Amino acid sequence: MCFYQQFHDAYPNKERHLLIYVDSSMVSEASSRLLKGIDHKNGKKSVKYSMAFDGLLPCHSEVFTRAEYSSEDMALPEAIMNHVKQETHHQNIYVIDRGLQSTRTMNSFTDDAVTFIARAKENRKHVELQSLVRQAQDSDLGELTLIKDSKVQLYTGKAIHNKKGNIHYREELVETPFRLIIAKTITDDPKEFWFITNDFDLSAKQVAQAYRRRWDIEVFFRFIKQEINVNHLVSLNKNGIEVMLYMTLIVAMLILIYKKANQIGYKTAKRRFKMELRNLAIAMIVVDCDGNLNHFET
Repeated sequence: MCFYQQFHDAYPNKERHLLIYVDSSMVSEASSRLLKGIDHKNGKKSVKYSMAFDGLLPCHSEVFTRAEYSSEDMALPEAIMNHVKQETHHQNIYVIDRGLQSTRTMNSFTDDAVTFIARAKENRKHVELQSLVRQAQDSDLGELTLIKDSKVQLYTGKAIHNKKGNIHYREELVETPFRLIIAKTITDDPKEFWFITNDFDLSAKQVAQAYRRRWDIEVFFRFIKQEINVNHLVSLNKNGIEVMLYMTLIVAMLILIYKKANQIGYKTAKRRFKMELRNLAIAMIVVDCDGNLNHFET
């Protein structure tokens, strides 16, 4: 049975379910000429774009130029919540890498009925409330072996202002329970993966496989950077950069649809799509001028 069939079987009563992978990338301007950008204090400024990707096509994008958005704990939640607002009665599960670690953000996702799967930092401090491992449960997660599957409470830092006006943080537990899944690779040098989610219906294997498919957005980023040159800034202001990004995404979506329809790779799809588009344009010109290209000399 394919993963998506297993995924839908876990939610038989819900209308629509998509795994949405969310990640960010940076584009830098070497001479710091950007009117607004994330200043690295080394002569470079960057623009950050965060995207949501459904495994086939990009479905949302945000462009950030303010310094605070260099943190994924700022950028990704905004991108996710803006995508949520676009979809009425959505049942998406947002899959996130280790950039987002804020317990407050995870708690706000739960309050807003946003389901997520995030990779956590190893040895994250928590309190175990209940083990979710069933008796005689299969620990095989595919390329991983299950170590722990538990309902937990996570710590967060509460800002405390002292008499001198300085701020320090005191750890406190968040009441909202989360699910912590710990697994390790089946290798001679095993590596642990910690996953935090607010979903208690999927199996541990489905959670691990959902995260593994997050690699799709990494491949998409590499595609638009290497094949469609989105890593070059044509404009120096945010509005121009957004227009450039949207135009790039339109082209990328057409190529991805062509790729999917013809079951071919990224580079082949780009080359063949370009050739067919050129031939179509030539054919339209010939038809429009009744075969007499002299009509276009003046």
